[in-house]
Amino acid sequence: MIFRPIFLVAAAILVMSPIAPAKSQDISFDAYLQLMIAKARAEGVSERTIDRMTVGLTPNQRVIELDRGQPGSPTRTGYPALAPYIDTHVNPTRISRGRSMYNATRSINRRIEQQYGVPAEILMAIWGHETNYGGYKGNFDLSRSLATLAWEGRRRDLFESEWIALLKVADRGYSRSDLVGSWAGAFGNPQFLPSVYLRLATDGDGDGRADIFNNRADTLASIARYFQDAGWRSGQPWGVRATVPADLDRRAIENKIVAPVCPRVHERHSQWKTVAEWRELGVRPHKYLADDVMASFFQPDGPGKNAWLLTANYRVILEYNCSNYYAMSVGLLADEIAN
Repeated sequence: MIFRPIFLVAAAILVMSPIAPAKSQDISFDAYLQLMIAKARAEGVSERTIDRMTVGLTPNQRVIELDRGQPGSPTRTGYPALAPYIDTHVNPTRISRGRSMYNATRSINRRIEQQYGVPAEILMAIWGHETNYGGYKGNFDLSRSLATLAWEGRRRDLFESEWIALLKVADRGYSRSDLVGSWAGAFGNPQFLPSVYLRLATDGDGDGRADIFNNRADTLASIARYFQDAGWRSGQPWGVRATVPADLDRRAIENKIVAPVCPRVHERHSQWKTVAEWRELGVRPHKYLADDVMASFFQPDGPGKNAWLLTANYRVILEYNCSNYYAMSVGLLADEIAN
C-alpha cells in the first residue's frame, strides 16, 4: 500500500498532540497507550470502544520496519520513465474490470455525478488503484498499527491523532475486526485515513451509514466528496494529450516557483498558461479545451515522447496521492474506462 503524505500532513496540521515528542525508547508502550487513552476519553470516546479497541494491544514490529523503510526525499535530478509505470498500472485487466464496475454502478454513478460534479470514471480509477476495486484493502489491525506508529515517535503527533480518530470511527458502530487496512492506517475501498473518514465519508444510499468497506454507493460518494472538497472543477478534464513543436523553448516555460508541498512533483510541470497561450506557442491539445482554461505543460519522458496539458483537476488527483506516476495513471485509467 502506498503511503499518502497529503492525507497525513493535513491530519498533522489539524490535530497537534500535547504529549512531549519522546521517542519509543523513552517510554514503554503500555505507559504511552494510557496517555493516548486519557486523551481519547477527554475527546468523548466511549469506555466500551476504548476497551474493545485496546484489549491485548501490543506494538507491531513489522509496522515499525515498514515505516522506517519509507524512502526519503531523493536528491538526484533524474526521474524513472513514466511509460513503464503506466503499462503496469493501466493494464488490460484493470481497464476491463473498471469498465465492468462502471457498468454495474450506472444508476449510482449518475446520481453521484449530479451531486458532486466528479466524473464516475475518475472515481472508478481511484477505486481501482487503491484496492483493485475492493479486491485487497489490507489486513493490518488499524488500532495496533496506529498505536505502534504513535509510540514509535518518528511522527508522533500525526499518528496519535489518527489513532484517536480511529476510535471515534469505531464509536460509530464498527468492530475492531472491521477496522483493518494498510500498515499506515488507511482503510476501506478508497483507503481513507481515520481523520479523513470522519471529515468526508458519505452515506451514498441513504441508509444512515457511511460504509466505505463494502457499500459501493458509499464508497463512490465518499471519493466524490473528497474530490469536491479538494476543488474539482465540473466539466473540465484532468488533462489532454498535446502535440508539441520541435522548436518549443522549454527554458522559457520552466516553473520557477518552489511548491511548499511535494516540490519534486510540481517542479516537473511548466508555468501555468491559458490554452490560447499554449496554442500560440504551438502546443495543441488533441481534444477540446476552452481557450481560457489554465493549464501546465508536462512531458515526463522528455522531448519526442508523449506530452499533456494538465488542468487544475490534475492537482486535485495529486491531493489524493502526491505522485505524478499515481496521478497520471489515475487520469489515463479513467480515460480508458470511459471509452
